[in-house]
Amino acid sequence: MPLSDAIPALLVLADGTTYRGWSFGATGTTIGEVVFNTGMTGYQEVLTDPSYRGQIVVFTYPELGNTGVNSEDEESTRPQVQGAIARNICHKPSNWRSTQSLPDYLKQHQVPGIYGIDTRALTRKIRTVGAINGGISTSILDEVELLERVQAAPNMTGLNLVGEVTTPDVYEWSDPTAPAWEFNQDGVANAAASFTVVALDFGVKRNILRRLASYGCRIIVVPAHTSPEEILSYNPDGIFLSNGPGDPAAVTEGIATTKALLESQKPIFGICMGHQILGHALGAETYKLKFGHRGLNQPAGLQQRIEITSQNHSFAIDPDSLPAAVVEISHLNLNDRTVAGVRHKSLPIFSVQYHPEASPGPHDADYLFAQFVQAMQAAKQTATAGLR
Repeated sequence: MPLSDAIPALLVLADGTTYRGWSFGATGTTIGEVVFNTGMTGYQEVLTDPSYRGQIVVFTYPELGNTGVNSEDEESTRPQVQGAIARNICHKPSNWRSTQSLPDYLKQHQVPGIYGIDTRALTRKIRTVGAINGGISTSILDEVELLERVQAAPNMTGLNLVGEVTTPDVYEWSDPTAPAWEFNQDGVANAAASFTVVALDFGVKRNILRRLASYGCRIIVVPAHTSPEEILSYNPDGIFLSNGPGDPAAVTEGIATTKALLESQKPIFGICMGHQILGHALGAETYKLKFGHRGLNQPAGLQQRIEITSQNHSFAIDPDSLPAAVVEISHLNLNDRTVAGVRHKSLPIFSVQYHPEASPGPHDADYLFAQFVQAMQAAKQTATAGLR
């Protein structure tokens, strides 16, 4: 697009820092927490990940939109970010799967973006001061006026955004395109559905559900406010706690539900927000990271095992708050030693802070889905033996 046809846009951070660029996507004004993602691929999955609700994402890769967008790569029904920031934008994508350009896609879903700014300088700024509220606007080009709007917005700490992204209704997951996504051909995946899993939806990504189904799970997805009694009424073999946006400590209903579900002693597996909520249910606390972890190459591991993982989170479990008598750390983020995984010492309950389903990202941690299935298999065998 010639710059003569481009619409001016303004980005203002809560500390008064300003950047002027050009609009892509929708016009108007949007405000959210400005964070950065270091992935070189997967922009569509990032934009549609419900965990990014309430956030404006800076993409550090220098050009966005080369491969366009398509319905298969969506992690939810629409973009979930408040806005997008890029160095450069491709308006004419080239990919056999593309059905729409990225600017047209964001415009269709009323998501503003700004490009033509120094994203390297912006990322360095966030690394220095931490994630910070900001606003993008094509209608408010006065820096002072937009700054006032940004400074009036709530901070992410204490914010419960789960209600904005959870499913309104119970549904059973099915995906006719699932075989096309299968990368595990070793005989473990593609199993016939033999386990019922209730997934508590705090903002679940579609590829998590695909991976569970691939490992032989029938998945019933329920709203985040579903009671423990209703969850257990489905007689699940296991319970899954999904990813999601906002401050986990503010999701008090989900924490209370998970705490009650612990008493069932059924296998429980949590990812990202689900990991943090499980931590709270077990008696731990969480805290906000300075600028979070968002990218595709975060190393995690413990005891000589290392996985390269996809991560997207602002909060982490405080290791000193974990009840050491019943819970142990299973993984650490090897960049900053924050807690990346926990497991119960006697019950089939575990969680990870990162995203083993990838999409985008590496498949190193896919074994965790098999581990969940093995826990359900063992619990089922134990229950069967007890009836004899």
